[in-house]
Amino acid sequence: MATKLKKDEMIQTCLGLSSDIIKLMVEHIWIDYDREADVLYLSFRKPQKAKTTIETDDDILIRKDGNRIVGITILNASTR
Repeated sequence: MATKLKKDEMIQTCLGLSSDIIKLMVEHIWIDYDREADVLYLSFRKPQKAKTTIETDDDILIRKDGNRIVGITILNASTR
């Protein structure tokens, strides 16, 4: 019974994310999470080749290739 509850919760969380993900207007998105480092990696192109990384004040790294954002890294992801 606990496994079904986790599966249902996972499905509901994904459904909640779907409308926001579609708003990104990207063709592909790869998501990786490093639990030990608590870092979430979002890549919009594979292989991701960023020429510039912009660090924000709120522990977010924006990876760019020219004017195009090719990925976002979110530090301390579990606390957001």
